[in-house]
Amino acid sequence: MIVLRDGRAGIEVFCVRRHASSSFLGGAVVFPGGKVDAQDGAEVWADRATEPPERARAFAADAATARALCVAACRETLEEGAILPVDGPLSGDEVDAVARELAAGAPLDGVLGRRGLKLALSALVPWARWITPEAEPRRFDARFFLLSLPPGQVGRHDGYETTMSFWAAPREVLERAARGELFLAPPTSCTLELLAAAADVRSAVALAERQTLSPICPRFVPGDGAEPPYLALPGDPAHELRERRVAGPTRYVLRDGRFFAEESCARGSPIHIEQEREPGSTTSFDVLRTNSPSAPATPDLEE
Repeated sequence: MIVLRDGRAGIEVFCVRRHASSSFLGGAVVFPGGKVDAQDGAEVWADRATEPPERARAFAADAATARALCVAACRETLEEGAILPVDGPLSGDEVDAVARELAAGAPLDGVLGRRGLKLALSALVPWARWITPEAEPRRFDARFFLLSLPPGQVGRHDGYETTMSFWAAPREVLERAARGELFLAPPTSCTLELLAAAADVRSAVALAERQTLSPICPRFVPGDGAEPPYLALPGDPAHELRERRVAGPTRYVLRDGRFFAEESCARGSPIHIEQEREPGSTTSFDVLRTNSPSAPATPDLEE
């Protein structure tokens, strides 16, 4: 979930850092989110949540799955970032209370029901869909949503799955990555580059509504000794899909353990992939020797 707010100097985005020992992207700075679980698709959400945006249907084969994706995005954002969109007022302290009940094993629909609240799925704005390259041993089919920070809420990390949180302008996050203070995965960097052009949350929402929601599945191209390996996005000459699916750079080149956006190399905007952040960090990028083309979404992808 890409949570945004209007700050004094412009748009700000909420970021969290994954725990260093996480099995996937340990130590990375990301947007809150996670996997869909069985309860996210329960029929009770037809009554306990507002209707998802129509564009969310592009993320799934049917309306029920689209709703489950939206519920999962809200639940995970609550768990990792203490932010929850509902159809009524909910203070930061009340969000914390909901999160504690959820952590104790109470179902989210029941917790909201006792408070007379519904999950505000209508507040979510579909942003993009990214699929991990086929070369990766563990693959994910990730849907991204925008959310304007609900009134009265602030956001914070949970100290378990996420170990740090902060609000910052998108360009500031990219600059901190360039200085080696934090590291970003390519979808995060790409999203921040796009958001950096938005003057406020309203502009970001308008940008989201113009974007295609077709899957973005980078192709990993191994180096040949003379040239470094890189990730090619749709629209890049090295990708089998010739049509762009996202604005900005179409290639992320791996140099010295970092990915650099091809069009940003001159000004040094790296995406740090292999860099020690905390003791025991699991984050790394393994150069896989394969020429396999990227694949569209398949049932074995984790959502």
